[in-house]
Amino acid sequence: MAYNMWDKEPEKLKFDKMTAKEKKLLTENESFCMLPWMHLHAFPDGRAYPCCFAQDKYPVGDLNKNSMAEVFNNDKMKKLRKNMLNGTTNKECTKCYDQEKSGFFSLRFSSNKHFGHNVGLVDTTDIEGTSEFVIKYWDIRFSNLCNFACRSCGTWFSSNWYEDHIKVTGSPPNHAKIMRVGRTANDVWEQMLEQFDHVEQFYFAGGEPLIMEEHYRILKELDRRKMYHVRLIYNTNFSRLKFKDLDVLELWNKFDSVSVGASLDAEGKRGELMRTGTKWDQTVANRKRMLEICPQVDFYISATVGLMNSLHIVDFHRNWADEGLIKPMDFNFNLLQYPNWQRMDVLPLEFKEQIKQKYEEHIVWLKHTDTLTRATKGYESAIDWIYRRDNSSLLPTLFKKTKVYDKIRNENTVDVFPEWKELFDKYDKNKT
Repeated sequence: MAYNMWDKEPEKLKFDKMTAKEKKLLTENESFCMLPWMHLHAFPDGRAYPCCFAQDKYPVGDLNKNSMAEVFNNDKMKKLRKNMLNGTTNKECTKCYDQEKSGFFSLRFSSNKHFGHNVGLVDTTDIEGTSEFVIKYWDIRFSNLCNFACRSCGTWFSSNWYEDHIKVTGSPPNHAKIMRVGRTANDVWEQMLEQFDHVEQFYFAGGEPLIMEEHYRILKELDRRKMYHVRLIYNTNFSRLKFKDLDVLELWNKFDSVSVGASLDAEGKRGELMRTGTKWDQTVANRKRMLEICPQVDFYISATVGLMNSLHIVDFHRNWADEGLIKPMDFNFNLLQYPNWQRMDVLPLEFKEQIKQKYEEHIVWLKHTDTLTRATKGYESAIDWIYRRDNSSLLPTLFKKTKVYDKIRNENTVDVFPEWKELFDKYDKNKT
């Protein structure tokens, strides 16, 4: 890969201070990623991964059975590091490879850019792939506790999905309604405390992090230590800004760098259907209050774009920009990958052409204000991506599943998304 990250390099990344080997790893090696040397990710059920973008079917360990230190240097992680140093691809990393082929700014790219100043950690790696256990970037999903039941989600990441799962399948999932990571109640916390002096960044997701006790425990500890330099990044449904006697906006004001990615996929009734539990008026009110209390906090829409919101997302993006709730560039386009029947590439060719036209028109509006090019690249790459595969064979699954969800939630998708009535009428052979 050419080291073209589309904007200036971070202050901590100093190429002139690096060895030739280190520069090569960051700028030329198409497999290397900083994360396996300074990061660990875990699902609410304890499954551990080298990062949040790793393939679900390839966990590297289990934090409900082993310590972080044990997982960090187990055989799977050591092999991953050795492969990366040799420029060999890893099966765990295929999502990043696929995105890069479509021109997306992958997590691997982002990690090498923002954590590349830690490349010296590679020198601690022995011939077997064992590396010094240092966690600088945390992404532990403490639980699946969530107040939403988004259509693209499920019980693994939302406790609110539990009852709907029973309605859909006729039986409960093979796990507790609320799962919590760790061998004991305080296990993860105690391990984190040992690494606090090293931490550069926390990423909070869930479940819903802003209703989790663990999230506020971390913020209070950082506050106690006056570690305001630590970067806080969020993926949140943005429904709740207060927890017990704490106001997260007041806490954010203490930190030097806070980025809030709001998982908003559509506006109004569309948004409420896609992310069940949403009260759209409250979402708008929360954003306006945030602008009043902590306008310096970086806020962006982190939209998960699948088939259903693929056309509306353009209108949503522009409307919020026109209303002054975001800057045009404050938009992160995330391609929905799972469930596969909700993906954009399920659309037949004629509907892909509609998306292409609408996105190209939107890009013309966006380009002159999108100084980061993040949003522009997202739309451009999505156009490329939808033509890479023909998954229209999944249309029957789309219709079947949509009907089931509509029934159990007393909703009507086509009424809320009238732009898809033609698709449903044309391709739904079992329409009643």
